[in-house]
Amino acid sequence: MIFVRQAVHPAQLLFRQTSPATRLAAISAHVSPGVIGFRTMASIPKTMKAVYIEKTGGTDVLQYNDVPVPEPKEGEVLVKNEFIGINYIDTYFRSGVYKPTHFPYILGREGAGTIAATGPNTPADLKVGARVAYMGQSAYAEYVAAPAKTTVPLPDSIPTKTAAASLLQALTAVTLIREAYAVQKGDWILVTAAAGGVGLWLCQLLKAIGARVIATASTEEKRNLAKENGADVLLEYYEEDRDIFVKKVLEITGGEGVHAVFDSVGKATFDSSLAVVRRKGTMCSFGNASGPVEGFSLGRLGAKNIKLVRPTLFNYLATREEVLEASNELWKFIEKDGLNVKIHDIYSLSDIVRATQDIESRKTTGKLVLTP
Repeated sequence: MIFVRQAVHPAQLLFRQTSPATRLAAISAHVSPGVIGFRTMASIPKTMKAVYIEKTGGTDVLQYNDVPVPEPKEGEVLVKNEFIGINYIDTYFRSGVYKPTHFPYILGREGAGTIAATGPNTPADLKVGARVAYMGQSAYAEYVAAPAKTTVPLPDSIPTKTAAASLLQALTAVTLIREAYAVQKGDWILVTAAAGGVGLWLCQLLKAIGARVIATASTEEKRNLAKENGADVLLEYYEEDRDIFVKKVLEITGGEGVHAVFDSVGKATFDSSLAVVRRKGTMCSFGNASGPVEGFSLGRLGAKNIKLVRPTLFNYLATREEVLEASNELWKFIEKDGLNVKIHDIYSLSDIVRATQDIESRKTTGKLVLTP
C-alpha cells in the first residue's frame, strides 16, 4: 500500500518563514501571513488512523491503519472528527456496487467535529475552532479535508453527536419531502424501511408537516419504532404475497392509493410500492438495500400517469446556498418540533468490521456512529 503525502502548500512555507510573534498573530486572526484564508497545520500530526480499502469485497477488505493527515486545498477545511456517521452507501463503495475512484480508498461520507485548519478561499463562517458538520468523502478517519461547500456551522443548540448522526440522512429526507415530492398536509405517504436512518427522519418530518404515514419494516420492533416516530399505519412487507400488501394499502387510503412512496429498499419492494401509488402520484426510489431494480418497463407508469423519480442528494444540494438552506431548515425542525435523533450504537473506528456487519444485517434501528 502506498499513500502519497501532498506537497507542502506555498502558504505553509511562507508561514514557517515568519517570526513566532507574526505566526501567533496570524493564528489569532485565523489568517496566515500573506495568504488570505489559509490557516496553519503546524500543530496537526502528520499521520492519523483511518479505515480504507485497497480492493472491493466483503468486510475482510476493511483495513484500519495509519495514513497521512490530508492538507486542505482551496475551498476545503480540515476537520478533526469527533463523531462519524455510518451510512448504507458506505457498504456500496466497499462491496463494489458503487466503484471507488481510486485505491487505497478511505470510506465514509459524513461527520462532525472542529475545524483544525482551512485552505485558501474558504467562507468566512468556517473558522478554525468552529464546530461543524460536513458531507464529503474519506470520513472514516481522525481528520478529513471536507469541501467547504458541504460543511455547515453548528448552532449552539445542536450537539456535535446529533449533527454527525443526522446530517446526510436527515438532509436526504428534507430534500425528498420538498423536492422529490412536495408533501402537503393530509397526503398519504408510504415509507419503506421506515425504521432505518432516513426512514425515521421521513416519519418525523412527514408528521410535522401533517401528512399521513404508512410505514413498512421487517420486524414488529422496527414497526413500533416507526410508530413512535410519527407513522400512522404499520404494515409488514408481505414480500411473498404482493396482493395482500396492495389490498391493505388501498383499504387504508379509500381505494385510491398513496400520493407518494419513498422507497429505499429497492428490488424487494419496488413492484408492490409502485402498485399502491394513486393516479398522478409519485414513486420515489432512492435506495437499493435489497438490490437494484432491474428490467423495469417505463410503459407501466402510463397506467396511472405515475411520476418516477430517482433522486440523489447532491443534485438537490449543488451549491453552498442550497446546502445552508436545507441544513438550516433541518436545525429548525430539530429545535421547533423536538425531532428525535435515534442512535442505534456508537462504535470505535477500530471496530469498523462489527459496525459494518451490524448495518448490513438489517437488524439495526436508527443511526450507527463511529468515534475516532
